[in-house]
Amino acid sequence: MLSALIFFSLVGAVAGVIAGLFGIGGGVVIVPALIVALNQQGVDPVVVVHLAIGTSLGIITVTGASSALAHWKKGAVAFDLLRQMLPGLMLGAVLGGLIADQLPAELLERYFGVFMLLLAFRMLFARPPKEGRQPVGLPAMFAAGGMIGSISALFGIGGGVLNVPWLARNGASMARAVGTSAACGLPIAAMGAATFIFTGQEQSTLPAYSTGYLYWPAFVGIAVFSVPCARLGVRLAHYLSPQLLKRLFALLMLLVGLKLIV
Repeated sequence: MLSALIFFSLVGAVAGVIAGLFGIGGGVVIVPALIVALNQQGVDPVVVVHLAIGTSLGIITVTGASSALAHWKKGAVAFDLLRQMLPGLMLGAVLGGLIADQLPAELLERYFGVFMLLLAFRMLFARPPKEGRQPVGLPAMFAAGGMIGSISALFGIGGGVLNVPWLARNGASMARAVGTSAACGLPIAAMGAATFIFTGQEQSTLPAYSTGYLYWPAFVGIAVFSVPCARLGVRLAHYLSPQLLKRLFALLMLLVGLKLIV
């Protein structure tokens, strides 16, 4: 258990630095790392991927609250857009958790690998989102929130890679798009984590110190270190080449994605 806690603390530090450097959620780091760690601990493979995703969402609930509060204090949260997307985000997060519960672990792991590949290609080739003028309307915002919430909960991420471009195209400046995205990630993670806790109650092969698909040693070890290390990542971003780091991280995601698929 001590070695596991040390490993989870290192994962939290790395996830925090990466989140600060690139402005993305740590879920893309936390989930693969947890899959490796839980497999090394001898956890039943049937529950490993679901446990990694549920724990990641629980961690993002804590780290996302810290990030959202910081953006709110700076006035960078567009509450009108947040209110329009909130019902869809919450409903979608529950739906994503229920879908994950119906997928076999091996298939869910491969889907996550494909998601990592798509995210890597987006980091390498996508252009910055163009800022729009007016929101598309409540029905479209609800539908977008539902889709973003479902995908984010299904893969254990905060949804920033999907939220920021959508918000920017609906009238938010880039600063407010990032801040509002952080606020959007909180209900996604909270509802997704609650769903994973509920759907995991019937599993009899979960490791000790688990509540459904939430593994508390990983939650504590990662959450404690990810928040302060995210601040370090923000500082490092001002001194290191962002393009080089972005390409190196995209390459890492490509390798991890291929490994999960194969």
